[in-house]
Amino acid sequence: MKPAAQAVGFLGAGLPARSVAANRAASSAIVMKHPQYFTRLAQAESGRLRLSVFRSNNHIYGQVIDDSKHAVVAAASTMEKLMKEESGKNKAAAHKVGKLLGERAIATGVEKVHFDRNGKLYHGRIAALADGAREAGLKF
Repeated sequence: MKPAAQAVGFLGAGLPARSVAANRAASSAIVMKHPQYFTRLAQAESGRLRLSVFRSNNHIYGQVIDDSKHAVVAAASTMEKLMKEESGKNKAAAHKVGKLLGERAIATGVEKVHFDRNGKLYHGRIAALADGAREAGLKF
């Protein structure tokens, strides 16, 4: 037996035969993992900025983001020196963060935003932050 024939026989031994066309069909199927990306993109093109909220177990963070420029316009969180004396685990702190974020956004000239709650329910600390931002003058 020739050495080349042995090597070819060994490479495919024990594996089921697959066609190239079957591999292409499986890999070309389009699956949208994050469909909200396209809605964010449409909102960014309409000129509105995004107020994104992140809530951890201990703190809450808010950012006003310009998706067309990929830049953060204003931000506030319970990690700041102004908020250190209060716990970030309650709605009162979230309300203060929202108010501070709203004031900072208004100071930079932002009036209207889209509220991005990052998949969290509009309840508790998320709603308190939104209420604080509305109280400061943001519209969404």
